Amino acid sequence: QVQLVESGGGFVQPGGSLRLSCAASGNIFSISVMGWYRQAPGKERELVARIIGGGLTDYADFVKGRFTISRDNAKNTVYLQMNSLKPEDTAVYYCNCDAVSLSDRPGYTRNYWGQGTQVTVSS
Repeated sequence: QVQLVESGGGFVQPGGSLRLSCAASGNIFSISVMGWYRQAPGKERELVARIIGGGLTDYADFVKGRFTISRDNAKNTVYLQMNSLKPEDTAVYYCNCDAVSLSDRPGYTRNYWGQGTQVTVSS
């Protein structure tokens, strides 16, 4: 199977920056989409940004121009650079990917989640 481990969350003042990282490990054959979601208290989990292997990206409107997603395919790692953070960005941020594991039959894609990392934006 595939494991996702996030890092880089923390506490930051409004206007500040944080960089999240998520490394995938395990019996990986291939990873197609990697992305970040977030869930604030009392709200549903929502897409923040995602990136496919070729580098095509997709962002939620509320982060366009502030957040940048990138990916290191050699390291099976995805990053989220978050700038100009706002209090409403406070949430648990989850890494997500679609991957084919060597443990599964060829071409079978599963969706995986990380355990989440807390981001708190407050003065």
